[in-house]
Amino acid sequence: MTSLLRPALVLLALFTALTGIAYPLAVTGIAQVAVPGAANGSQVTVAGRVVGSALVGQAFATDRYFHGRPSATTAPDAQDEAKTVDSPYNAASSTGSNLAPSSAALAEAVKARAAALGGGPVPADLVTASASGLDPDISPAAAAFQASRVARARGLPEDEVRALVKRNTMGRTFGVLGEPRVNVLALNLALDGLKR
Repeated sequence: MTSLLRPALVLLALFTALTGIAYPLAVTGIAQVAVPGAANGSQVTVAGRVVGSALVGQAFATDRYFHGRPSATTAPDAQDEAKTVDSPYNAASSTGSNLAPSSAALAEAVKARAAALGGGPVPADLVTASASGLDPDISPAAAAFQASRVARARGLPEDEVRALVKRNTMGRTFGVLGEPRVNVLALNLALDGLKR
């Protein structure tokens, strides 16, 4: 029995050291050298203070700011996983709602969100959550939809706000992957930076 147990324990210790310690340390070290910003969470700083991540959405609720996509993540204080609220962006419970397109609950949530935005044709990403529930980006159409509200709330010319949206619109990755998008945190920080 000991002749079988000893090699098994040696292999367990060896593979634990390799895959549980050496490999993660090597990958972390390479990432810190190659892409330190991304390796540290793509943190966004203003005046030396971290205000968020370029990769995780935030809940902006006032009319003075552009709003991101609704989030289906569980509220930080929810007692069970079934309790979800719009836009908590709780990264500890990143998930989609798992509601099918045919779901009555999803249809009701979309109708309620559209009504809260004034009804009419509303860009889909303003009334549906992303798969992760943490999407930091919205479509240029979703940003344009909100431009007049933000301009009114800030007392800015709407053309100036729309121009800011255009300047903060990112194209497709490598010119072909994904869709044009606007990072909500970056746009709101640029908005705060406008001199008035």
